[in-house]
Amino acid sequence: MTTSRIASRVRRIKPSPSTSAADRANELRRQGKSIVNLVVGEPDFDTPEHIRRAAAEAMNRGATRYTLMAGTVELRQAIVAKLERENGLRYAMNEIIVTSGAKSAIYNALAITLEPGDEVIIPAPYWVSYPDMVLACEGTPVTVACPETNGFKLTPAQLEAAITPRTRWLLINSPSNPTGASYTADEYRALAEVLARHPHVMVMTDDIYEHIRYDGQPTPHLLAVAPALRERTLAINGVSKTYAMTGWRIGWAAGPADLVQAMDTLLSQSTGNCCSISQAGAAAALNGDQGFVAESVAVYKARRDRTLALVNAIPGLSCATPPGAFYLYIRCEGLIGKTTPAGKTLAEDGDVVMYLLESAGVATVAGTAYGLSPYFRLSIATSIETLEEGCARIARAVAELH
Repeated sequence: MTTSRIASRVRRIKPSPSTSAADRANELRRQGKSIVNLVVGEPDFDTPEHIRRAAAEAMNRGATRYTLMAGTVELRQAIVAKLERENGLRYAMNEIIVTSGAKSAIYNALAITLEPGDEVIIPAPYWVSYPDMVLACEGTPVTVACPETNGFKLTPAQLEAAITPRTRWLLINSPSNPTGASYTADEYRALAEVLARHPHVMVMTDDIYEHIRYDGQPTPHLLAVAPALRERTLAINGVSKTYAMTGWRIGWAAGPADLVQAMDTLLSQSTGNCCSISQAGAAAALNGDQGFVAESVAVYKARRDRTLALVNAIPGLSCATPPGAFYLYIRCEGLIGKTTPAGKTLAEDGDVVMYLLESAGVATVAGTAYGLSPYFRLSIATSIETLEEGCARIARAVAELH
């Protein structure tokens, strides 16, 4: 009997399903198939010119060396100013750490706090990486199904029922990937009342989509509503989605100094500081002209509205209107049990997604990856023409089922 050379904490996790779906779509494209890729959750815009210019200027003046582990003073000052200006939250410099993307902030926060068996409450549908990051840190993900009838949001009763003495974190993403669900101030207030009864539970807010919402209102922050939670809350954010800077890999965590210091220590022994040039670009993004944000959201809204109309016109599919983010989470219950022209029965949403990919050349991600079925996720972060073509192909494929 051979033993694996790979540690059990890594063997218990799986590759990101959205990355796997994108890889499969690219593989089919290389084989010469026409593929409409609606998988990738990143803006299709170029990073605004003033941000690119700031990065180039930083390079040209020699800002190409190591920075402080927690991030440059300039960038952390920009984050402090952004949190106060946009969220009404006040943080000191030693309560901010810059990370290689928001994903790194979440993973490292879990790594510094979880003991084997500690539980993390994750409302489902969730971003695909949350449960596996918890598993990689030897914790136990506790997923709570939040159905469409509740707007895909966690209720106070569900939170109360999920908390145990082993609960270490509640992880909240608003607006959410994959549904766009956004918590209101009143909903946060009700969750905070539950948390007040359980002082051992910390809260991580993933705010990465905060500016991508379609009602023209600012996204409320849990801590602005419930400031009593400040000493046990870590606010995670970054520049990737708001400023079309996914490849720049800049995120951050804002929270209690002891958590930030522990993250600093762990990161100093693993990745080291973030790219100095990316940090200069991120500071320019936060401090500079914000016109791009409203312009890009207007484009996403037009895409959302057009794609929603097309999807909801397809028999067997339905989609609630997402208030934020740039995805549609499409219910495909009406296709389950149908048979493809090749004679295969669609038993679950994974079969639907494979059928759309193999027969129609449309790449999406199955709801099983996000913890709530039967759905699939489609990204609207691409052109209207691509979205219209994708929906036309989906409609033709669905019409061929019997």
